[in-house]
Amino acid sequence: MVPALLSPPDAEKTPGYWNKGARRRLELALALQPAAQRAKNIILFMGDGMGLSTVSAARIYKGQLAGGSGEESVLAMETFPHVALAKVSGAVCPTALARAPPTSVGSRWTPSCTGPGWQVWGSRKRKSVGIVTTTRVQHASPGAAYAHSASRGWYADTNMPKEALRDGCKDIAWQLVHNTDINVILGGGRMYMTPRWTPDPEYPEDADQNGTRKDGRDLIAEWLNAKQGARYVWDKKGLDAVEDDSVSHLMGRSITAYPSIVEMTEKAIRILRRNPNGFFLFVEDEIDHGHHSGRAKQALMEAVMLDRAVARAGELTSPADTLTVVTADHSHVFTFGGSTPRGNSIFGLAPKKAKDKRAYTSILYGNGPGYSIRDGTRPAASLPDYRQQAAVPLETETHSGEDVVVLAQGPMAHLFHGVQEQHYIAHAMAYAACLEPYATEPGCRLAVAPGSPLAPALEALG
Repeated sequence: MVPALLSPPDAEKTPGYWNKGARRRLELALALQPAAQRAKNIILFMGDGMGLSTVSAARIYKGQLAGGSGEESVLAMETFPHVALAKVSGAVCPTALARAPPTSVGSRWTPSCTGPGWQVWGSRKRKSVGIVTTTRVQHASPGAAYAHSASRGWYADTNMPKEALRDGCKDIAWQLVHNTDINVILGGGRMYMTPRWTPDPEYPEDADQNGTRKDGRDLIAEWLNAKQGARYVWDKKGLDAVEDDSVSHLMGRSITAYPSIVEMTEKAIRILRRNPNGFFLFVEDEIDHGHHSGRAKQALMEAVMLDRAVARAGELTSPADTLTVVTADHSHVFTFGGSTPRGNSIFGLAPKKAKDKRAYTSILYGNGPGYSIRDGTRPAASLPDYRQQAAVPLETETHSGEDVVVLAQGPMAHLFHGVQEQHYIAHAMAYAACLEPYATEPGCRLAVAPGSPLAPALEALG
């Protein structure tokens, strides 16, 4: 990784500080060589809603959390040597990241009822596979990893129309445990896995948390019975108690007493990396929810936590055999500015007042619930219930359409360059790890671990 170029604030006032920093970065760039070997492991980090402005603001917030001015900070993901921009595909971003071309706006997935997503790559190559998310594992982005559905909302059979059930379509929770072999599943969504009225282990007195399935199936029990060495946990205490070498399959997460995305990512990697053929891991953080509610602090804290997970993954793996990619499915109408001075709180006020003589925060939204007019004017930024302002009143803030960043390190990371269509990301990852449809490309024999059952077959292919 590129080292962070940090220095006391006074040093930043001298030309030598900036010249020295530029020279060091130039030397690093000149020394950079493409890692042309194939990847044994792939980790895809997706910040849901993590646009470029969110990345920049999270960098400052990270630095200020550490006691600095903020601007001097460097995110772990920003140390990756290869960068690209990806065009977003509106409401179908998970489909694009799952290697499919963009489908019609308004439907997350192609309108077929069954069939695995890109997580099947790992199982066909005998790699271990895993999903880590801070939202429901049946949610749009993780769901695209293993399910095909005409609607992103078909979490359980309860959420499906009668016509779809009659035609043999399966809900997303069912597909999670039946479509392909996923070794680690850490996220929310318990209620979609158990029969209707089944009490939740964490909230047994709350009927709203009960199971919802009409078919009476306990998908958690089915998954446990079908997997040797499988464990199910529902809180941080249970996750911490799992010995890395004692399980081959792990499912779980709670709602309140839950482990952080850093802890879930670490546990997933420690289990998955035991496979000599390697692994594929998808990690998602829901930055999206904070932005939709117009709460920038929530969104930026999630972005910082995702970056901590990226850093921890880097400590547990090696760029010599692991391709790590960080990207987003889309951005938000979120921005910050106002000519604020260096070191100004990322959640603070702009230095000058607006034409109405009132202050405003440097963070603003293009639309959303932060729009407010009181007594014919904007509310004072000092009010306890003040939110970052939005220009257009909406119940929930919207996504935006600009490109998102793609950062990569490890084998074949140089394939991530320029401006690409979003589904190119999945194709580049597949090529890097000799996964379909690139499994027989030159050099792919070298990606198979010694003693793998696939070795003789690939050897025969030449």
